[in-house]
Amino acid sequence: MPNYSRPVPGDYHPYHQQYLDHVPAEVTDVLGFLRKQGLAVMEGFKKLDGAAGDHRYAPDKWSVKEVLGHLLDTERVFVFRALWIARGEPNEQPGMDEQVWGANSNAGQRPLDQLWREHHVARTDHLRLLRTFDAAACARRGRANGADLTAAAMPWLIAGHERHHLNILRDRYGITL
Repeated sequence: MPNYSRPVPGDYHPYHQQYLDHVPAEVTDVLGFLRKQGLAVMEGFKKLDGAAGDHRYAPDKWSVKEVLGHLLDTERVFVFRALWIARGEPNEQPGMDEQVWGANSNAGQRPLDQLWREHHVARTDHLRLLRTFDAAACARRGRANGADLTAAAMPWLIAGHERHHLNILRDRYGITL
């Protein structure tokens, strides 16, 4: 079983502390947490009608569908970072500009049910991959976006990043999943 203990500063980019702070302190099994979180996201989005997916809380902000597209993109990047590091790749990965990615994702033009289904499939696949990492893979360090990080930190950051955006959906969009 992989060792995904809660990361400490130096295991991730300092910017991402804000996401790690969203993962409850009592969580010890981050992969189990991600599984439950993914199921809750799927069930929550299933309940929304298509019009809810186009809602924006302000004209210049992402729609609900674009937020979900951003969650998908970011999770894929974080999982790829974990894989890159776990496999021992010595080269640094670049950062990602979420505004550029969001503007080019076409998530806003897709049906909401396609997006939540894609999220479910991606999360399931990512969990399968993360469960294959042994202790050595989890402990490996690499660089992304100018910061040192460990493969083991990535699932925690995925969980926290998603919770951050689920809170935004609740607080600014009025959508509780």
